[in-house]
Amino acid sequence: MLDKWLFIGIFVAIAAVFPLLPIIMARFLAPSKPNPIKVDTYECGIETVGDSWVQFKVQYYIYALVFLIFDIETVFLYPWAVAFDAIPLFAVFEGVIFIMILMGGLLYAWRKGALEWA
Repeated sequence: MLDKWLFIGIFVAIAAVFPLLPIIMARFLAPSKPNPIKVDTYECGIETVGDSWVQFKVQYYIYALVFLIFDIETVFLYPWAVAFDAIPLFAVFEGVIFIMILMGGLLYAWRKGALEWA
């Protein structure tokens, strides 16, 4: 029994070290000679003129959040739909309840005007 937990512990430790190791190595091995040209804002090959801080409408972020919610919904519903004929009736009802909750969220966003482009 302890062997299984040891394996999971080793896996978690490796999963934590694996992405951090290249970042730490790059911090120490990468050359760093900052100057005003290197730290200047650069976008699309054109030098910025004036203040480079541009304030976007909050509406864009709302669209992104709604898209993300429904994108993740498809990730959760795909396995449910693939195994639809093999799952018990209880799981079918759970999937329907999940869809109804998400539809309620969509209706709420729609009624609040979050999906209006104006």
